[in-house]
Amino acid sequence: MQYAYPCVLTSEEDGVSVSFPDIPEALTCGDDRSDALVQASDALVTALCAYVYGREGIPAPSPVVKGQELIAVPLVVAAKLALYSAMRQQGISKTALARRLGLSEGAVRKLLDPDYRSHIGQVEKALCALGHSLIIADRAA
Repeated sequence: MQYAYPCVLTSEEDGVSVSFPDIPEALTCGDDRSDALVQASDALVTALCAYVYGREGIPAPSPVVKGQELIAVPLVVAAKLALYSAMRQQGISKTALARRLGLSEGAVRKLLDPDYRSHIGQVEKALCALGHSLIIADRAA
């Protein structure tokens, strides 16, 4: 799954508000369009992390329609979200994945924690242990 979501920018008297149709919890604003887009990325990551912490499924992004902007999460966060989703889908516990990887359960917990700075290679190795892989796509602006 791609972890890039469409957002709606709305001009207000005091700036630009941002909302995400697929992630209603992700609301933010900025002083202008440029600032709003920067804030949008942070709001999206925060909201998606809340799904992980709440042990909920990650909503799939809808296609971008006219008037929307696409906001992607940082690569490591996307990889962690993919790992979390793969584990949920397969019913694999942190302990079971730790055994497969020869790691402690605490190390796997860190791999899943979007706020913990993990090396992308470690997350990729965990994804491979679940039969998944990362694909990076470049999108023209």
